[in-house]
Amino acid sequence: MHVTSVSGECLSDGRVCLEDEVLLLLQLKSSLIFNTAASNKLVSWIQSADYCSWGGVTWDATGRVVSLDLSSEFISGELNSSSSIFGLQYLQSLNLANNTFSSQIPAEFHKLGNLTYLNLSNAGFSGQIPIEISYLTRLVTIDLSSLYFITGIPKLKLENPNLRMLVQNLKKLRELHLDGVIISAQGKEWCWALSSSVPNLQVLSLYSCHLSGPIHYSLKKLQSLSRIRLDDNNIAAPVSRIPLQFLKFDSLVAQFLWIYMEHFPEKIFQVPTLQTLDLSYNKLLQGSLPEFPQGACLETLVLSVTKFSGKLPNSIANLKRLTRIELADCDFSGSIPTVMANLTQLVFLDFSHNKFSGAIPSFSLSKNLTQIDLAHNNLTGQISSSHWDGFVNLVTIDFCYNSRYGNLPMPLFSFPSLQKIKLNNNQFSGPFGEFPATSSHPMDTLN
Repeated sequence: MHVTSVSGECLSDGRVCLEDEVLLLLQLKSSLIFNTAASNKLVSWIQSADYCSWGGVTWDATGRVVSLDLSSEFISGELNSSSSIFGLQYLQSLNLANNTFSSQIPAEFHKLGNLTYLNLSNAGFSGQIPIEISYLTRLVTIDLSSLYFITGIPKLKLENPNLRMLVQNLKKLRELHLDGVIISAQGKEWCWALSSSVPNLQVLSLYSCHLSGPIHYSLKKLQSLSRIRLDDNNIAAPVSRIPLQFLKFDSLVAQFLWIYMEHFPEKIFQVPTLQTLDLSYNKLLQGSLPEFPQGACLETLVLSVTKFSGKLPNSIANLKRLTRIELADCDFSGSIPTVMANLTQLVFLDFSHNKFSGAIPSFSLSKNLTQIDLAHNNLTGQISSSHWDGFVNLVTIDFCYNSRYGNLPMPLFSFPSLQKIKLNNNQFSGPFGEFPATSSHPMDTLN
């Protein structure tokens, strides 16, 4: 590509963008295959335009490019070793996520030695992660997750070099995301690699990495760890081996961990900073819900398909930030506390396939609800019409297989977003309500 008359002036505020940096970006744009109709950033890289207004580009006071965000730019094709992107040696942040490069990760990434943030997640890269990534010793956050696979393209893997070799020089690392990358390591191997090389790690996400267990005790050395995701691996672990004793987590996702049959420690639910707890599909895991403290931060609670049992405490009303609660296929019993009416942020509720009894409480203050599933319980009594006013976002209602009776509440049929309503195997009587008088009403299931 031939580029002429690059002034490098930033028209918006008089700062100067160095000419060689502008040229590198124009060369990069010229070398990339992208959808011009869908692009929001690359299409703004016009030679005659104000360079400081180019989308996805951040310049420092000296005219160097320090941040480049080309995520979700519909880029396809190969990112080769001669790409001008590797000439942007002052880059501190690079985001190429959610594209379709369909190539291996170039070894030339080691030239970007000032990077503190690197995000190549779901960008279409495949094959072995190169050892040269480990030379980026200033990295604080790295995300190489690969969850969306392209037919015929090998998955991204970290086997030779392995995880230990990748992180051995990354002493400043705080966040490590490798979801979907084939690591194929035993518990002792991957736990020791992390605890010995990145002792200050705060966020660890290794979803679906072909890991096996049990979890090694060395993982307990990661005392700054606040978020951990290990689900969809072949890990078997007693609760005592999961580093929960630090009680500093704000997110724990442990689906499909095959945790041994132990009583899950109630104090974990009471961690004041905990925002997400997902223990679902640990079919042998037993436990019960404790008293929740005032000021709890929990936003997501998912315990579905476990052996959790007992009653819901009235202190569940203290979870003021709760948006999602899933307790499906457990052994909970007793009444659903009426104080759940105070959970005004609730969006998704699934208590199906339990032994709850008594009346359905009012959720009239939870105006953001999109789904409520209470199917297959022992709930009785009538459903008051006054409980169902103003649910403009409700998409799914499922009360089937209970012992409800009385007239069908008319408001149930008037929600503008409602797609599915299942009331079968109850003892309701009376006519159906009127559906909104519009041909665009989205209802597709009425049972």
